[in-house]
Amino acid sequence: MINWNSILAFDKNGNPTPDKRVEKSDSEWRTFLTEEEYRITREHGTEAAGSGDLCYSYDAGIYNCKCCDTPLFDSTIKYESKSGWPSFTQPIKENAIKYIQDSSFGMIRVEILCNTCDAHLGHVFPDGPDPSGLRYCVNSASIKQ
Repeated sequence: MINWNSILAFDKNGNPTPDKRVEKSDSEWRTFLTEEEYRITREHGTEAAGSGDLCYSYDAGIYNCKCCDTPLFDSTIKYESKSGWPSFTQPIKENAIKYIQDSSFGMIRVEILCNTCDAHLGHVFPDGPDPSGLRYCVNSASIKQ
């Protein structure tokens, strides 16, 4: 199980190797992403709290990357964090997510990206429920179910 120390180690020592890589040009990404999806996934944007289609949806299934369709999260580890964004306690596989330190907005956070295509997903925080203590705070526009 991934915990906060694992995430800090990935950020410092290198992320797990993904099963595959998907790389496209900006124009290729724009051919199938909406403007909002492109802004969030490719330009590291954030949707307004509570505005995403998947924020309050708890249907069973797998959440995949909107850009490359890589499985990222399972609905069984989704929970209501009251943050306004879909929240998960673990990725579906250790190598599904890439972790990058983010010091924007005057704070230090850990950005989460799809490890296959580098799509910005959101951030992970050490304030989630047991047993991992993690809250993967994800933009609805970056995932699909």
